[in-house]
Amino acid sequence: MIERRPSRQLHVGDVAVGGGAPISVQSMCTTKTADVDGTLAQVYALKGAGADIVRITCNDVEAAQGLAEMMPRMPVPIIADIHYQYRLALAAMEAGVQGLRLNPGNIRNEEHIKTVAREARDRKLPIRVGVNAGSLDKELLAKYEAPVPEALVESALKEIRYLEEVDFFDIKISVKHSNVPTMVECYRLLAERVSYPLHLGVTEAGPLPGGLIKSVAGISTLLLEGIGDTIRFSLTADPVEEAKAGRQLLEYLGLRERKGLDLIACPSCGRAEVDVIKVANEAQHALEAEGLAIQVAVMGCVVNGPGEAREADLGIAAGRGRGHLFVKGQVVRVVPEAQMVEALVEEARRLVEEGVEARLAAADKDAAAIAEAARDELLQIQGDANRVEIKRRAVAETARGEG
Repeated sequence: MIERRPSRQLHVGDVAVGGGAPISVQSMCTTKTADVDGTLAQVYALKGAGADIVRITCNDVEAAQGLAEMMPRMPVPIIADIHYQYRLALAAMEAGVQGLRLNPGNIRNEEHIKTVAREARDRKLPIRVGVNAGSLDKELLAKYEAPVPEALVESALKEIRYLEEVDFFDIKISVKHSNVPTMVECYRLLAERVSYPLHLGVTEAGPLPGGLIKSVAGISTLLLEGIGDTIRFSLTADPVEEAKAGRQLLEYLGLRERKGLDLIACPSCGRAEVDVIKVANEAQHALEAEGLAIQVAVMGCVVNGPGEAREADLGIAAGRGRGHLFVKGQVVRVVPEAQMVEALVEEARRLVEEGVEARLAAADKDAAAIAEAARDELLQIQGDANRVEIKRRAVAETARGEG
């Protein structure tokens, strides 16, 4: 169980952030904000992919007007992304957004920042202090000679002081860096200094697959340490991929309830009786279309498959031209190899509708015996790759002092 860092709680619209609330997934629109229909369509797609909060740029008057037009139709809370022009923050609030992101590196006038904070305070809207290594305040960059963790944290603390001086405390903070170890150290240092909720992300992570790997490395490291209240994968890709990845990461870490498919599969080997990669891809495509929130295993052989994947809700393993369908490690049906994916999808539907106990009770009476016979036959043909019996004898001899 992950013990999360205690933090203050705020609300972005109806989404609680910090204070023990579920970790939220964020993404950002890539559309032009003045394109109302295009932006709305992307926000709805992001919500469908798992985004709890969406950030939208507000970089000119037309963008602010677009926000005003679309806000009544938004399915999730919207944060306006503000750079340089503080009056656009005021315009975004007038348009009806539920939060702001301010970059201390490019809105540096103290009175401008405080003006925005007073208006946000009166409207009860949160502000994210979004420090970014690539746009660090020039004075801090000169002081530290590089965007090191201490520089990013000092930038955040300076901005927070401005906000607190006008009695504004609905603050969340990010200190994003494109270098993963540095990003992790930034957040660790910040977590020791403040109790405000933290928004995690590796900035400018890049395209897939590298951007995904960097984001997972940085974000999951911190989440496993209990640091982080909301996350964003900053990928050079369709933002829907960001939302999907963020949601999946939280589910895999046990930090959010599973709402989508979790497909596990063996990496394949010379013992595999089918093309595991092909079957796994077909199964994932078919099961994702069903929208079932279960864990499913695709295993290449019946020798070890059901046992290795016994914790999965459902799975299938190949053996001698047939697929051995198992529920919680117990074989319940044997089907022709060509029908493996079809049978898997059918059983998944029934499992969700009827439950584990009902599906185990409905198991074909001969399924387990057929699977055991196939397993023994494969062991005779291929041998025991794990040399289990030989190892068992050797261990026993060692323990007894024999040999």
